Amino acid sequence: MPDTKLAQKLTLEQKCALLSGADTFRSRGLPQYGIPSIWLSDGPHGVRKQAGESDHLGINPSEPATCFPTASAVASSWDPALGEEIGRALGQEAAAQNVAVLLGPGLNTKRSPLCGRNFEYFSEDPYLAGKMAAAYIRGIQENGISACPKHFAANSQELRRMATDSVVDERTLRELYLTNFEIAVTEGHPKTIMTSYNLVNGTYANENAHLLKEILRDTWGFDGAVVTDWGGSNDHALGVKNGSTLEMPAPGLDSVRELVKAVKNGKISEADINARLEELLTLVETTSKALEKAPKTIDWDAHHALARKAAAESIVLLKNKGGLLPLNPENRIAVIGDFAQTPRYQGAGSSMVNAPKVDSFLQVFEQSGLKTVGFAKGFDRYGKADPALQAEAVKLAEKAETVLLFLGLDEVKESEGLDRSDMKLAKNQIDLLLAVHRANPHLIVVLSSGSAVETSWQSHCQALVWAGLGGQAGAGAVLDVLTGKVNPAGRLAETWPLHCEDNPSYNNFGKDGRTVQYREGLYVGYRYYQTAGVPVAMPFGYGLSYTTFEYKDLHATPTGVSLTVTNTGDRAGDEVVQVYVSKPDAEIFRPMQELKGFARVSLEAGESKTVSIPLDDKAFRYWNEPAGHWAVEGGSYVVRVGASCEDIRLEATVTVESSGDANPYIGNSLPHYVSGQVQDVPEVEFSAILGRPILEEKVAIDRNMTLGEIGHGRSPLGWLIHVIHKHLLDKSLKAGNPDLNLLFNYNMPLRAIAKMTGGMVSMGMVDGLVMELKGFWIIGILRVLFEMVRNMILNASMEKRLAEKKEDK
Repeated sequence: MPDTKLAQKLTLEQKCALLSGADTFRSRGLPQYGIPSIWLSDGPHGVRKQAGESDHLGINPSEPATCFPTASAVASSWDPALGEEIGRALGQEAAAQNVAVLLGPGLNTKRSPLCGRNFEYFSEDPYLAGKMAAAYIRGIQENGISACPKHFAANSQELRRMATDSVVDERTLRELYLTNFEIAVTEGHPKTIMTSYNLVNGTYANENAHLLKEILRDTWGFDGAVVTDWGGSNDHALGVKNGSTLEMPAPGLDSVRELVKAVKNGKISEADINARLEELLTLVETTSKALEKAPKTIDWDAHHALARKAAAESIVLLKNKGGLLPLNPENRIAVIGDFAQTPRYQGAGSSMVNAPKVDSFLQVFEQSGLKTVGFAKGFDRYGKADPALQAEAVKLAEKAETVLLFLGLDEVKESEGLDRSDMKLAKNQIDLLLAVHRANPHLIVVLSSGSAVETSWQSHCQALVWAGLGGQAGAGAVLDVLTGKVNPAGRLAETWPLHCEDNPSYNNFGKDGRTVQYREGLYVGYRYYQTAGVPVAMPFGYGLSYTTFEYKDLHATPTGVSLTVTNTGDRAGDEVVQVYVSKPDAEIFRPMQELKGFARVSLEAGESKTVSIPLDDKAFRYWNEPAGHWAVEGGSYVVRVGASCEDIRLEATVTVESSGDANPYIGNSLPHYVSGQVQDVPEVEFSAILGRPILEEKVAIDRNMTLGEIGHGRSPLGWLIHVIHKHLLDKSLKAGNPDLNLLFNYNMPLRAIAKMTGGMVSMGMVDGLVMELKGFWIIGILRVLFEMVRNMILNASMEKRLAEKKEDK
């Protein structure tokens, strides 16, 4: 704990100053009081510390760091122990670079496969995501630094991400979008947590008392520091009052004056400031002491080996017709596809890691001793048709006995700041696949992507391997699986629909407007597809192996299950045993079944093991909104154990005692939610579960108008800026090279200009700009100029006061 007398030595200005960042990735320090600044760096799957010019989008170079597989890949391992091992390595590398807070893991629930940042998130299922996140957190914090799970909460799309309002009913919020964070907080015990940009039911997440005070702190017992997403602070004073500790990145001293003013006018109390200050100083003190003791060297080879192991354990074998895999070492192999030469191993944006080495498949293949007829690039990775490349690949395929074809999504398709427009592979890749298949049907596709893709083309390959985004050593992991050195045991952590339009949120995702309506409610991913009877390409939890497994002797109670699992094949392998809970006679509507437990089990050929999987307090609960607490519908539940949500091997019935709560939906007609047919929920039905009318959307000319909306203002200058900005953005998108800065700015509210410019812009200057956009052209510009001069003068005088000590006066 920090020195309890220290707060008494600080002036109100100094205390307020500590609650905002000094620059892009460092907190503010007061060296005259022995309070250091600390580094916060991106790091969901690798440390991204920028020692030079810093930015928050991964554009400028960073220090070398191991690039591990992304969360979407590692979640497919269904192995929290592996997650903890990766976290431990991340924590070691962060500490070696003097990073006190590692900004990760990302664990938002995957509401739609189109979210451009899905590669950074674990799963569509909150239980699996929470367990994996808690493991990462334990590993990262083992040496005393801090993990920072993100983004809290209901943050599911990149479009207008800094100003959208996630409109979601309380039951859905609790069960799908907060349970993952609940598990991460209560089982991982992070020292920090990052709030999301968006509003949740009308209030920005970073100042949302319901989220930060009632749920995070009071219910879950979180006592650490809450950090804003970069530029995600709306009303800093309200944030501090309601539980937000540190405003990042660098809002400048105008933000300090805002807090001081809020205390003096009674909007918040100095006790609020002191509470947040204690959280911050505890974080600074504990992590600084840990960094002093931490080794400053990194075993790069060991971490590369771990990255390869992690990637191999996460690879999912989706198809293996005729047992084409593992590869026959006597066969001559053609390697085709640009991704074999230049791997797609991570996503774009703030998580982009500067890996010290990156393996390519061609490199590791050449060292494998396998027979080859050569390599052909096959296609342009950004989708441009090239008949010559295709013809070369087809000619090569004709010479081989087996073809390895590397396909995937390019770097543009999966990026922070930009959602996907569809789930398709580029047409030139599919055209190549069809042509190669005609030339040689013994075709294995290795697919690289951070999220689900449509696979209507899969009948044209004999085997299909999903490599995910496997990090710097992913190529070696692919080779290990293809050759059988590693028996694939990855299982999908998200459903792969047949068509993008099948997704339950399709009609309410990525649309224009300030609100995002979560009309599908509880029915996300497999919860929807199974309840509504919609067929899918690849079900949640699905994956093949080179061996087979038998399940028997299931015993189930309300507190857990046990069963015997036997490897009935001729080689060692891992099985992922999944436990789902169902209530066929439910009075209170719910998905057909939900994941409530899992275990990854390693078995030698012919070996049997007894597997025990607990069922915890989340196994049978639902959120009863009128009662304001978790409740349990009593009666019989079916506990279903299987190898995927669709491959159920054993079932048992257990009886669970009721919590005695009344049905919260009595008197409401909710046919879509009862049936699970939620793609077209009418407004009246959504309003019924929401508990209020849906407010009309309006574009207001205020601090939260985005730069992409200023064309709606009354200013010719605003119109001109909008036209130029939109032209440049569209040009970059059309060229297949999206400008992340333009994308970020386009979706950025005006008030974020003051929050992200290191003190150059004050909120008063933003208010002058708002006046200009409202049509007060001359007055608005004059106010901007006046506030600019005023800000410079006030900043200079405050800098002097912040550097003082009380004893110096």
